[in-house]
Amino acid sequence: MELRELKYFLAVAREQSISKAAEALFVTQPNLSRQMQNLEKEIGKTLFIRGTKKITLTETGRLLRKRAEEIIQLYDQTEAELTAPTTDISGDIYIGGGESYVMGLIAKAAREVRKDHPDVKYRLFSGDSATVSERLDKGLIDFGIFIEPFDLSKYDFLRLPLCDTWGVLMRKDSPLAEKEFITPEDLWDKPLIRSQQSLGKSAVTDWFQRSTEELNIVATYNLLYNASLLVEQGLGYAVGLDKIINTSGDSRLCFRPLYPTLISHLDIAWKKYQVFPKCAEIFLKRLQELI
Repeated sequence: MELRELKYFLAVAREQSISKAAEALFVTQPNLSRQMQNLEKEIGKTLFIRGTKKITLTETGRLLRKRAEEIIQLYDQTEAELTAPTTDISGDIYIGGGESYVMGLIAKAAREVRKDHPDVKYRLFSGDSATVSERLDKGLIDFGIFIEPFDLSKYDFLRLPLCDTWGVLMRKDSPLAEKEFITPEDLWDKPLIRSQQSLGKSAVTDWFQRSTEELNIVATYNLLYNASLLVEQGLGYAVGLDKIINTSGDSRLCFRPLYPTLISHLDIAWKKYQVFPKCAEIFLKRLQELI
């Protein structure tokens, strides 16, 4: 497979049409159709389901789309790093992580680097720890932010000096909003909205003193903002981290911490023996100074 073929394939997957993809790529429709047929022949599997109105991907096609996006991103990153001027500090820094107010410390380091090196840019990726770890392993991001507990044995990392507090996001007119703290017993019979990452073996699960199967979990989430929309509609109580959703002023929501108190430390990690581009090296040094 050539890089050009992967870019053509992604265009067809995005447009769901050979003709529209050909127009976007400035190539002829017969040429693009032939390229895709040759790609299927090379792989030995069907990539497209060719309908009367649109083209959809087979299971193999969906897998190739995911891998092709990663390959092209890594190629573009490598090309940018290799062709960057040696005299000026410039380039992109790729950072992945979940939602946390501790990201404010990362933002402060980013601002400090930009003051001295205005050509440095940042590419942020939001996701849970498993997804961030996968992208870090593949070299698609330079740094990953992880909420503990998470196995960081295969990485180098720094403990960030701030902690996240777990609690419950709820409507201000909810019965539990009158309480200062939320205990496990308060939630045993309530409809819960849990983060997907906390459903397995985790400190949150231990705090509940009940197995996941014994709780009334009505929804799961990866990003707390999306969960807050469900809470606002009265679907349930979202268990998550403090200071992510604004609950001040006219907000219909409020946050109450868990009791016994549950906090999580955060770490910024990178691959062992990582050779950073100069801009990422400077960013890490600036972050270490702030810490």
